[in-house]
Amino acid sequence: MNVVIYARYSSHNQTEQSIEGQLQACYEYAKNNGHVVIGEYIDRAQSGTNDNRSDFQRMIADSEKHVFEAVLVYQLDRFARNRYDSAINKARLKKNGVRVISARENITDDASGILVEGVLESMAEYYSAELSQKIRRGMNINAEKHISNGSNPGLGYYVDADRQFHVDPETAPIVREIFEQYASGKTVTEITKSLNARQIKTSIGKDFNKNSLHRMLRNKRYIGYYIYKGEEYPDAMPRIIDDELFERVQHILDRNKKAPARSRGKEEYLLTTKLFCGYCREMMTGYGGTGKSGRAYHYYACNNFKKQKCSKKAVNKEKLEDRVIQECRKLLTDKNIEKIVAAVAEACKADYDSSTVKRLKASIQEADNAIENLWKALEHGQSVEMITERIEKRTKERDKLNAQLAEELNKQVIYTAPQVRSFLYFLKRGSINDITNRRGMINIFVRAIYLFDDTMTLVLNGAI
Repeated sequence: MNVVIYARYSSHNQTEQSIEGQLQACYEYAKNNGHVVIGEYIDRAQSGTNDNRSDFQRMIADSEKHVFEAVLVYQLDRFARNRYDSAINKARLKKNGVRVISARENITDDASGILVEGVLESMAEYYSAELSQKIRRGMNINAEKHISNGSNPGLGYYVDADRQFHVDPETAPIVREIFEQYASGKTVTEITKSLNARQIKTSIGKDFNKNSLHRMLRNKRYIGYYIYKGEEYPDAMPRIIDDELFERVQHILDRNKKAPARSRGKEEYLLTTKLFCGYCREMMTGYGGTGKSGRAYHYYACNNFKKQKCSKKAVNKEKLEDRVIQECRKLLTDKNIEKIVAAVAEACKADYDSSTVKRLKASIQEADNAIENLWKALEHGQSVEMITERIEKRTKERDKLNAQLAEELNKQVIYTAPQVRSFLYFLKRGSINDITNRRGMINIFVRAIYLFDDTMTLVLNGAI
């Protein structure tokens, strides 16, 4: 089978070395399973929480050429940590006859394997969100101390080794000049042209434009405010502009302001790729809009209904998803949880029995046996110098192998039975309105839904 490898590392505590390790494991898996690797797609320092990754999108597009039959990843969380994006993109691959294979997770192709995959992917998303929360907590603490969170300090400032803000004597005069010119009646266009003609750059080294200048003129940091996530801390920054000049500039900006266009958030349809019309078996997809009263509405509709080829009525998104969630929660009995825990733990345990780990363990055992035999030979009076030299050599080999084994095991994200159990009880007892809980339950349990006007058929993953 022809396969391509997809590898990714995020910028958080991972390096280029992570890519090399992923590729090595994937090539080894392909070799051991008779697959032919015909290409690589690699995204460096790219988060898995969304699918806006250049090589990932190129891989999805290339799947339409039908030159490979599978995408091989080191672990499923390399493909995506966002379940919505994962479902959408797996569906696109499946349509092109391509499936996703994990080199590190022993997941079968049957319904039970899909259930295990759902648990692992949902846990990856859960722990990714948990990591983000820890990072945010650290940033909140930094904000309380009024120190830098690592973002750009802005033109006119610099940050020292202790992450404290200071006025930059070289660029602060430029900031004052910009405010004074705008307050004196010069337009944004005139100021940006002057700055760019003098080759003065923004704090990120780019030419000035209308947006960057407006952001500067609105920035309360210049009058001493430390701002983080909408919270303002007065007298927490070294000021560059006095209040009177800043207020004059704000008055002019407000006078010239045009109302910004209203934007709408993206609605997530959790049953996408799993919901089908019970009458014509066509996929049902989400759509929405705004009524005359301004109220937003969201529905699922049969694709054939949109083409006037089916009479299936559209259904309210929230009501249908709530009903499916309630059915899924009924499946989280203590007995079923233990069955799922056992299945996931078995799949995770298989990671430790991968061919690389087996080879390293066998080599370590061989080295141990050789060292033991050498000590016995030494006890029987053989040449001390020769034997001790060989013992030292074999010991170094064993230590090197142990280091490689530790590195290999450290690459693997292995969930223990207590972790899986805790996660499932979190889904069972958590808020039914929590989006992570809702995604998790649908992903784990639901294989397909066939919806009729009065009833629905729920096809589940695994033997629950």
